[in-house]
Amino acid sequence: MTAIEHSRTVSVVGAGTMGQGIAQVALVAGHPVRLHDTVPGVAESAVRAIAARLDRLVEKGRMDEAARDAAVARLYPAEQLAELADSALVVEAVVERLDVKQELFAALEKVVGDDCLLATNTSSLSVTAVAGALRLPERFVGLHFFNPAPLLPLVEVVSGHATAEAVAEAAYETAKAWGKTPVRCADTPGFLVNRIARPFYAEAFAVYEERGADPATIDAVLRECGGFRMGPFELTDLIGQDVNEAVTRSVWESFFQDPKFVPSLAQRRLVESGRLGRKSGRGWYSYAEGAAAPEPHTAPVTEPPAEITVEGDLGPAGELIAMVREAGITVRETEEDHGTRFVLPSGGQLVLADGQTSIEFRDVVYFDLALDYRKATRIALSASEDTSWETLRESIGLFQALGKKVSVIKDVPGMIVARTVAMLVDLAADALAKGVASAEDIDTAMRLGVSYPLGPVEWGRRLRFGWAHDLLENLDERMPGSRYTPSLALLRRAYAEGGE
Repeated sequence: MTAIEHSRTVSVVGAGTMGQGIAQVALVAGHPVRLHDTVPGVAESAVRAIAARLDRLVEKGRMDEAARDAAVARLYPAEQLAELADSALVVEAVVERLDVKQELFAALEKVVGDDCLLATNTSSLSVTAVAGALRLPERFVGLHFFNPAPLLPLVEVVSGHATAEAVAEAAYETAKAWGKTPVRCADTPGFLVNRIARPFYAEAFAVYEERGADPATIDAVLRECGGFRMGPFELTDLIGQDVNEAVTRSVWESFFQDPKFVPSLAQRRLVESGRLGRKSGRGWYSYAEGAAAPEPHTAPVTEPPAEITVEGDLGPAGELIAMVREAGITVRETEEDHGTRFVLPSGGQLVLADGQTSIEFRDVVYFDLALDYRKATRIALSASEDTSWETLRESIGLFQALGKKVSVIKDVPGMIVARTVAMLVDLAADALAKGVASAEDIDTAMRLGVSYPLGPVEWGRRLRFGWAHDLLENLDERMPGSRYTPSLALLRRAYAEGGE
């Protein structure tokens, strides 16, 4: 099947923020659009709101007046479901309750023709379950838009157990014709984005619960070292702690309480206390008038070492060798097989985060993974109480000589960026192996849906899947309970690229 013709009517049920956004997307694409809501008068108000938004697009020069007038003329409020009878596609955007959605679609089946596609915008319910009571479940599909729908490009096209391939293809092509970037995925808990994104929040909250670092420092490290647009604490304050925690809990329960998706107790307490983020005035941070912006820990300036010795190739951190030389620090290289590390003048070692802890070794400082060591503006270091001050001082000075701010955190295995990225790579590899989506669609979804600097499959290829596997294996040994056990898919990819 191809995209639904622009002359055919698209209807949206649910005239809230998301429903209005989806209606606007279909309208601007050229379809006649009907908007229905069960609450009397809401559809009419929504039509006026959409028209007002189109007026603003005209004012900003992003739409001409003729196109605006034509679009408004194609937009109709529908007080009764019967008015949707000639629809080619009906998209539902009502409350996230299975019984409500099932009842709605059962009623719609009695109204629309058998060739009408039915779609749900659910973000947390099973597409298969919503379609379970339908007479023709094969014409049912998930069309998960991201809020605000007119602005964000990603649409997850979700095939339920009974969805016909031709229907999923038609939904995909229609979203594409609307100017969106659709991705195909199977009906799995959280679909693509909400399934794979869980470690971005969970690992940051775990580091906080382990008293490894404060929220402002963790956010800063993930932004300035990891390349993420926002840190998880500030992002969940923006989303709403109740909303984010509910998604996490839903995915965890849908996966039969798999430890990889376990919710955060600290976040649960935040929700219970009513600290929901920006909308309540306080979450991880305070948004009260005059509240000081949170500051990450930044180490004071110290002298760099005059020289260092490099053992091994440093793996994903290999670029640092050239950077150290460019900073005027003498680099000596040795073929001694003691692992991959910097050896400092004090005799201490500076090692890329590998899932182990400083307390296990003599005088070791760990440094975190960076998306790009040249572009990173901040680096995190971790050390145990037994690490000598001289070794820590030399490590701080070394990275400061490279133009980086340095945040010193406690001796947390895997640190911040490294364990987060390794977990993202693991979940992506697992989803790919289980046929949830293609590698290209997984990476597209995570880049567009949550603005990751790299898709997790591509990240795994760049770092090497074996690196992620080994880090998680070390974490699993130190924090047993299956959360960090590498997936079979990651193990296979590690061996395929020569991992051991």
